[in-house]
Amino acid sequence: MKKQNMMLILVLVNLFIVFLGIGLVIPVTPSIMNELNISGSIVGYMVAAFAITQLIISPIAGRWVDRFGRKRMIIIGLIIFSISEFLFGIGKTIEVLFISRMLGGISAAFIMPAVTAFIADITTVDTRAKALGYMSAAISTGFIIGPGVGGFLAEIGPRIPFFFAAGIAVLAGVLSISVLPEPERNLENIEVKEQKPSFKRIFSPMYFISFMVILISQFGLSAFESLFSLFTDHKFGFTPKDIAIMITGGGIIGAIAQVVFFDRLTKSIGEIRLIRYSLILSTILVFLMTIANSYFTILLVTITVFLGFDLMRPAVTTYLSKIAGNEQGFVGGMNSMFTSIGNVIGPIIGGILFDIDFNYPFYFATVLLASCVGLTISWKMPVYRTANVKKAYSLE
Repeated sequence: MKKQNMMLILVLVNLFIVFLGIGLVIPVTPSIMNELNISGSIVGYMVAAFAITQLIISPIAGRWVDRFGRKRMIIIGLIIFSISEFLFGIGKTIEVLFISRMLGGISAAFIMPAVTAFIADITTVDTRAKALGYMSAAISTGFIIGPGVGGFLAEIGPRIPFFFAAGIAVLAGVLSISVLPEPERNLENIEVKEQKPSFKRIFSPMYFISFMVILISQFGLSAFESLFSLFTDHKFGFTPKDIAIMITGGGIIGAIAQVVFFDRLTKSIGEIRLIRYSLILSTILVFLMTIANSYFTILLVTITVFLGFDLMRPAVTTYLSKIAGNEQGFVGGMNSMFTSIGNVIGPIIGGILFDIDFNYPFYFATVLLASCVGLTISWKMPVYRTANVKKAYSLE
């Protein structure tokens, strides 16, 4: 058990370092854009380039995680991430910046399913929800701390945060090579009749609804999240400091909820009900954003709306890891792929709607999130068998 805990800590440290690196470049990215006279539309295309690359590579990377091992894919992903950040730091042309973002998408496609499968290997069905809650908290904490560190480093120079991100990614890679072992494959919940993962498995009843929930919810969430800053700026005149307070406050509460409450909630009501209730909370609060009219009301709504998102995401991942058996890499890749699809399309449609009316992206997100709630009503945990003992899990 101590060995497993140490392995979990090491892989979470790596994940924290990666998202710290992603977060710390956020405050200085506009400075680089202004330095190179890059328009907002070009910035949007670079964001899309990251997501599209992750979308294309994720299914392949998911299968490679099962084939070549979790540790190897994590290390390769860290190396690619380091190169990506270094290129952005030295980039003087749009072409170099696009290559950097595409490499970033590849690194994300490698790292996320590998880390998810790694955690599934070193945990049991009973302990996995807590571990995946820690995983989400490591991601959230990296995003929370990163911008502050980036702002401090930017005082030295606007490109320093990118070089720092590249350096800590190399450090994480060396740490993984030297002390992180390859986990033994967890056979606890492998189906008795093994099946080779393929794209046809997407339409398997045990997977299909969960993948659609990921796709549709991320579609709505990305439309909300990508335009939140513009919405509060245009509609309420909020300053960057105001927006930072709201996002940071929401991130802190979300991280606390993931560490303290997530495991208890999954054990008491199950992943599917937790996903449903989180979606209901998010649907109501996203809609309330359109009618709130005071600073403190917006602050309260924003902090709590991120709570729903932060509980839903690890709940879906936990559900998939429980039913995946020997397809951990496959479902991790599919999770990443469908998330990427939503991240590509959601901001584009949200941006078009935003130009028509500030509130329209939020109405759009409300409708999509509500449709996900409808999907979860008929969603039930499948009955599956472990390799050693037949167990039936039914949460509905």
